[in-house]
Amino acid sequence: MARIPDEQIERLKQEVSLISLVERQGITLKKHGKDYLGLCPFHDDKEPSLVISPEKNLWHCLGACQTGGSVIDWVMKIEGVSFRQAVEQLQADYPSLVANAVPAKRLRPKKQPSPLNASAEDQALLSQVVDYYHEILKGDAEGLAYLEKRGISVEAIDHFKLGLANRTLGYRLPEKTRKAGAEIRGRLQSLGILRQSGHEHFNGSVVIPVINNDQVQELYGRKVGERLRKGTPLHLYLPGPHQGVFNVEALPTSKEIILCESLIDALTFWSAGYRNVTASYGIEGFTDDHLNAFREYNTERVLIAYDRDAAGEVASEKLAKQLMAEGIDCYRIQFPKGMDANEYACQVKPASKSLGVVIRSAVWLGKEDAPKREAEPKSEVREPVPSLPAAVIPEPPKPDIPAEVKEDEVIIAFGERRYRVRGLDKNTGLNQLKVNLLVSKDEAIHVDSFDLYAAKARYGFIRQASIELGVTEAVIKKDLGKVLLKCESLQEQQLEKCQESEEKVLVDRDRSAALDLLKAPDLMQRLLDDFETCGVVGEESNKLVGYLAAVSRKLDKPLAIIIQSSSAAGKSSLMDAVLNLMPEEERVHYSAMTGQSLFYMGETNLKHKILAIAEEEGAEQASYALRGLRDSHCLLRDVSA
Repeated sequence: MARIPDEQIERLKQEVSLISLVERQGITLKKHGKDYLGLCPFHDDKEPSLVISPEKNLWHCLGACQTGGSVIDWVMKIEGVSFRQAVEQLQADYPSLVANAVPAKRLRPKKQPSPLNASAEDQALLSQVVDYYHEILKGDAEGLAYLEKRGISVEAIDHFKLGLANRTLGYRLPEKTRKAGAEIRGRLQSLGILRQSGHEHFNGSVVIPVINNDQVQELYGRKVGERLRKGTPLHLYLPGPHQGVFNVEALPTSKEIILCESLIDALTFWSAGYRNVTASYGIEGFTDDHLNAFREYNTERVLIAYDRDAAGEVASEKLAKQLMAEGIDCYRIQFPKGMDANEYACQVKPASKSLGVVIRSAVWLGKEDAPKREAEPKSEVREPVPSLPAAVIPEPPKPDIPAEVKEDEVIIAFGERRYRVRGLDKNTGLNQLKVNLLVSKDEAIHVDSFDLYAAKARYGFIRQASIELGVTEAVIKKDLGKVLLKCESLQEQQLEKCQESEEKVLVDRDRSAALDLLKAPDLMQRLLDDFETCGVVGEESNKLVGYLAAVSRKLDKPLAIIIQSSSAAGKSSLMDAVLNLMPEEERVHYSAMTGQSLFYMGETNLKHKILAIAEEEGAEQASYALRGLRDSHCLLRDVSA
């Protein structure tokens, strides 16, 4: 396809009257100083917010749209066509502006076909709308950026068919003055997709469908733009009562379900790996459909993850009474006050760990003691229940994938497709898998460097590789999953070898001396003598308890202690003396810390280490995280003054 010359594009922008184009759409313009004002056709405009500048031949919406541009941008948006189609349409309408113009009849592009089948039944029509919104979102940078900012994964976007309503659906329908156009619009109005005014109900919103058994039960819309007209609702649903259960497929696979207040919150848990999650439709939106689904699939426990505000607390208590009357155990996931699940996960990263902490620290909502479970200590009313499982998605199976492993590269073949992996040895931890990946088929190739653990980067590679190789995205996606598993396995083997080579092995003489010390009948007295040598006199029992807690770091279930006394009684001296008798490389000493700081550490930074915090107040912000690490048997010492 020949490229349109830049000079022709510039002539169209300068010489085609924007005012004429706008008025052709039936929009009344009134002069206002040097400019013209009118109602913007791209949103439900009550007061003129469309500004036309004839001097520059540009337009801009000062209202909800916040968009604008040249005559080409106007045609693209009003007709729902591409840049090239908009240019060709203008060339057809204004052939005198085109060098060596051909008859307009040949240049005018056909209007893009409607994505909806007017003869389809209501459910099929709703499914077609969901599919259309989903395709729009996948090509919209602003919508994808919004979801990425909210921590919603690309995998979740595809799995739940998230979409974006941007007003283009109406442009793709037959003209409303025609019978077919009037009929399809009437049906969409009855379904709630269009309002009586003809505007899209979810315009400007990310759209989340609730689909049960391939039937669209509900649609939820969340406004994406930040500069909205005062009073514009941020949250929208289809008209009528709520129906369906979000992520209902999780209920038969797990007896414990996380119940969120909103669909965005549920997607947050799902994207972080906690797939046993569903959502109400707001604090008053727990429906009979939810309750019947819990009954049908014999749900045993519900972890209520409503917002941590006054309304969320009241709603949680009310819902817990209803569910516990049904024989379902209820726990309250407690975020920091004033936060919801999404805000908490976005602020305290990584989300998989921060959400795991609040799941394991969920509070029992019953009046009696929490139900006993195996290896679970008795819990007092409303105390954290350490044994609650954080049902993170299990690790994928790692099949034996044939590969040719060379010194500096790995070759993996699937039929005619050949993958070459380089740079695997540059990764020094399990939290990243950065590689240079080349895929080839015959003479076609595609190569890129990216982190295989980054879903967005994987999706970009899949899309481009499918184009270059001439195969479907599904084929490349399946291949890439196997490549990831193989690379992950090879990297684990490589890191294990490095660790083994770096481990310090005691020589026989040192081992013998250590065993003699441990077996010495006067071991405790020798320890007390060492403490006195360090300048700590008295406190014999406390010194031995502190020493015992510190050396228990090597156990699967280490001890934790808190040193408490009045001011200036020597707490810090005792703590320092205990720490000084431990290897320096196995001590982590802070005056204070936040919950977020723990999650910036690597997976094993605290393994078999002593964590010492100087003041009890210094650990207050990290209480959730510390409790979660302790309850999951992380090897943690809390020596607190």
